[in-house]
Amino acid sequence: MHASHSIEQVRRDIIRLCYAGLDSRSLRVDALARLQRVTPYAAYCCLTTDPATLLFNSAVVRGLDPEGAAAFVTNELAQEDFNKITDLARSSRPATTLRLATKGDLGRSQRFREILEPQGFGNELRAVFRSGKTVWGALVMHREMRNQDFTSDDIAFFSTITPHIAEGLRAALLLDAVEMTPATDGPGLLLLAEDLSVIATTPAAALLLDEVEDWAPGNQLPVPVYAVVAKLRALHSSMAQAADIIPRLRLRTRAGRWLTLHAAWVAPQAAEGQIAVIIEQATPDAIAPFVLQAYALTAREQEVAALVLKGRSTEEISAQLYISVLTVQQHLKAVFDKVGVRSRRELVAQIFARSYWPALTGDHAAGSDNWSPA
Repeated sequence: MHASHSIEQVRRDIIRLCYAGLDSRSLRVDALARLQRVTPYAAYCCLTTDPATLLFNSAVVRGLDPEGAAAFVTNELAQEDFNKITDLARSSRPATTLRLATKGDLGRSQRFREILEPQGFGNELRAVFRSGKTVWGALVMHREMRNQDFTSDDIAFFSTITPHIAEGLRAALLLDAVEMTPATDGPGLLLLAEDLSVIATTPAAALLLDEVEDWAPGNQLPVPVYAVVAKLRALHSSMAQAADIIPRLRLRTRAGRWLTLHAAWVAPQAAEGQIAVIIEQATPDAIAPFVLQAYALTAREQEVAALVLKGRSTEEISAQLYISVLTVQQHLKAVFDKVGVRSRRELVAQIFARSYWPALTGDHAAGSDNWSPA
């Protein structure tokens, strides 16, 4: 760390950013700029994740080869290696380095040999942004081979700020949509060859992906696409029944639209190895659990709130969860306080109206197991 700057001042500045109501990208860019003052780096990749799957749903990248995105995601999701984000998410330590994980021998890591070393990078520091037990993102930071290594002080510093960055990323999901988005005619389709080159794309897919990462046909694919594809391939190589499993992730675009991405192998009669990626506006049942987590509800509060969103009465919730009516009412009060509402109707509006409900078509089905206004 650089002694010329006040480490404590930088820590306070970053924590202040985390509670300043910034959108996800601005928070990450501004925080990393301040980190550079005390922990110099050559490159970084700062990710957000779908907390249900830990698949990457956005990335802010600096100093890394953009063509290496697919290799990086493949290594994380489909290869054996050290200090993977999924492992770090389960660890009691929110931050550590590749050198520590390999016991000083970076060459043991396939990621180092095939991705980092060819770009001139040495040690790698990784941290997960975890709030409670929920992971909202991760940071991968690199230094050049010839530069000073990451230190235990660097790791300790990151460990103190990661919970605050997690809170900032969580809160960013609850921001209002920042702009009106054009309507799309149903889901978008991206058809990929075995080498992940784009065979075909529909106009709806191009429009939706452009909201994710300024994407246009011919450019490198957005990180979320690589994530669902790498997960599909990993499942295929590890499970005989993988054909029945469709990896999905949820994300919120820069325009405030909620999307779901999922990948699947194309029909057997098509060319071998082709993958279809479907991009569509997320349904309420996909988004509600995500948003309820973002409000920092407990597991039981999320269950109660989810049933309220499905139109269940207090008595029905009591019977379904095997808890008393009084306990349901107590959980509901806690939910209302955390979400900042006073009634069931306001809860539904708060969860859906600002970022989702206006986009629903008038003929959305409202069955007993569908999400609908209370």
